[in-house]
Amino acid sequence: MVDSNVVLTGQTYAYTLYVLAIMSLMAWFAYKLTKTESTKEVKPVYFYSFVSLLIVVGVTLHIFTYHTIPWAPIDLNRKDIKADRVFNINMKDHKFILPEQKMLIKAGEMVLFNVTSDDLTYGFGLFREDNSMVMQMQVIPGHNNDILWHFEKPGVYTIRSTEYSGWKGYQMIEKNVVQVVEPGREVIN
Repeated sequence: MVDSNVVLTGQTYAYTLYVLAIMSLMAWFAYKLTKTESTKEVKPVYFYSFVSLLIVVGVTLHIFTYHTIPWAPIDLNRKDIKADRVFNINMKDHKFILPEQKMLIKAGEMVLFNVTSDDLTYGFGLFREDNSMVMQMQVIPGHNNDILWHFEKPGVYTIRSTEYSGWKGYQMIEKNVVQVVEPGREVIN
């Protein structure tokens, strides 16, 4: 699975260039509207060719970037994927109730986080040490809330609520509770 930081960086560059191309079309159109009648007008064939090119580039960009989204293959093939490890996490009274003090995962494992809420709608987010988000989902009481994730690299992760759940919600942080280690290694301190 491609790291979500790599995907975000690549999509940022690709979509920025695409938006700049669209803005250039708008600027060209605006420039031609404000010119005097003595200037040469744009032939419709050029305008529609440029618009067609933007449509083709946009659709192609979406098709290629769709396959880089790390969770798409997992979601599409979910019924055929068996989790190597399952963590059942409960949320209640603005607190995480974790199955273990440290959730240890071996690199390369497919992990299912099964998260339930007994009272409010919360968020379940997994964050890297630099506070960038790996993944998140909304946790709704009375519903099945689970997410499959494939961990490829060792690391230490923090769990946070990513959904507004009242003024106490900002406290819902469990630091360094998910540890991904190389197979055969011990817990990272």
